[in-house]
Amino acid sequence: MTYIGRSPVIIVGGGPVGLSLAWRLVQAGLPVRVFEAEDQIADQLRASTFHPPTLDMFDGCGITSEIIAKGKITPTWQIRILSTAERAEFDLAVLAGDTGHPYRLQCRQAELSRAILARLPEGTVQFDAAVDAVTQTADGVTVTVNGEAITGSVAVGCDGARSIVRKAIGAEFEGSTYPENTILATTHFPFEDHIDGLSGVNYIWKPGGTFSLLRLPDLWRVSLHPGPDQTVEEATTDASIRAQVRAVIPGAPDIDIAEKRVYRVHRRVATRYRKGRMFLAGDAAHLNSPKGGMGMNGGIHDAWSLADKLIAVEGGADPSLLDRYERQRRSVALEDIVKQADSNRARMNTTDDAERRAHLDDLRRIADDPVKARAFLRKSSMLDGLARAEGIT
Repeated sequence: MTYIGRSPVIIVGGGPVGLSLAWRLVQAGLPVRVFEAEDQIADQLRASTFHPPTLDMFDGCGITSEIIAKGKITPTWQIRILSTAERAEFDLAVLAGDTGHPYRLQCRQAELSRAILARLPEGTVQFDAAVDAVTQTADGVTVTVNGEAITGSVAVGCDGARSIVRKAIGAEFEGSTYPENTILATTHFPFEDHIDGLSGVNYIWKPGGTFSLLRLPDLWRVSLHPGPDQTVEEATTDASIRAQVRAVIPGAPDIDIAEKRVYRVHRRVATRYRKGRMFLAGDAAHLNSPKGGMGMNGGIHDAWSLADKLIAVEGGADPSLLDRYERQRRSVALEDIVKQADSNRARMNTTDDAERRAHLDDLRRIADDPVKARAFLRKSSMLDGLARAEGIT
């Protein structure tokens, strides 16, 4: 008796994680249905960093080359002190023996979603389809979509922080919310003409705070934080964003602001990733600081791992193999994604000049030593986490 058979794997959530899972399963010939509450692929200010192993995963089918054409290859990234221009710069070329893509790619996550959607059979993804309930029996699952009951073999929650599948599993979302808000904005302002020696990705200490600059093909993505006496509403006005830019680049003109959004950052991991025929992946399973760009990538790696196991079980492997998914991916979320992102945040949030100097000196020593740099970048680029997960049985 097959585990999936002709009954579809139901994926709740049609973002990059849900679509990645759907694509892997469809490639293997498994039936899939994806339900997405939005009426189209969301193209808001969301993830934009693709790490080397993620690019490796999508390489064989042409998706990687497609998003490379729409993104910006970023061979180096840096941490710097604004006032002195001192910086530690990491060159991902040292990973050439570990990956086919020894660089970061800066590209809007919607470009990946569009590339996958174009490769899925028509009708696989249903937009404007809110899932209202999820239940299961020993033999299958039922989801209620806009009031209609739809049955399947497995349900996977790729439905974000408020996941209905996580609630159905009964998992807690353990962790906390960071006190600060983060403001993202995009602009065509040429920061490279005003700050010497920028990389494509830059984490920058300024007096009393921090900001980051990530280069997309046609604009910069700026990450800022409200001032100590500002409300969120005040901090997200165009005037406030422009004033923050002038504070780091004196005399800067009023920058154009193409997009902006504010969000709170969490560090949370679900207490379980599986219950029977229901699973979690991506933001439904773990949330972390965006410092280091590990959230979307980690979710895609979840999808890859779960797809491998579902395909193997449908091919005749013992269904107990599916228990390995939680052991592998939850461990990585705790130790390699949330913990590392939290460490990145803590390092950048220090305001003490001596602590900043110590961090920078340590990072420069690592960056200047090819052996140490490779070890550091294997971890920050998520290669080590994937390798470690594979060793968990």
